[in-house]
Amino acid sequence: MSRIGKQKIQIPSGVTVEIVNSGIKVKGPKGELFRTVPESVTVSVSDGVISVSVKNENDKTERSLWGTYSAHIKNMVDGVQAVFKKELEINGVGYRVAMQGKDLKLEVGFSHPVIFSIPSGVVATVEKNLIKLESSDIELLGSTAAGLRAIKKPEPYKGKGIKYTNEVLRRKAGKTATKASA
Repeated sequence: MSRIGKQKIQIPSGVTVEIVNSGIKVKGPKGELFRTVPESVTVSVSDGVISVSVKNENDKTERSLWGTYSAHIKNMVDGVQAVFKKELEINGVGYRVAMQGKDLKLEVGFSHPVIFSIPSGVVATVEKNLIKLESSDIELLGSTAAGLRAIKKPEPYKGKGIKYTNEVLRRKAGKTATKASA
């Protein structure tokens, strides 16, 4: 049995859940999300509760799908009710970010500015060196934030680059620290 999969998901007020022929559609005040569900996973809605089950509980792949899709549906219900947020911070001398229409214009030490297009469904705002991303789809939000961070990952010596605000960097000592100890 999947510990996560067997938990029932409560549907809050203001959120509607529909089972469509190949998936599930969740609609709420912050948006509408749809996800296809594999044939081995069964989703049912009754009395304001969503329950997820699989055809064969003893099959390892179906058990893993059970917990995975239960977590996906829970995130969908949470996302249409309250928006998910991520913040990224840009550190470095001369490193800047600015909105250019709906896209982000990043100057992060390359010979040219990098234009990062924000996908539809994600809202980006910029304040000095902070980039704030909001979306009702947690998966889209995470992949957008990871794509932004991948443009210029923080380096371990000075910490220059793009990092999450709650990320802790392991800093390394430079060459002078090794010369002094020798």
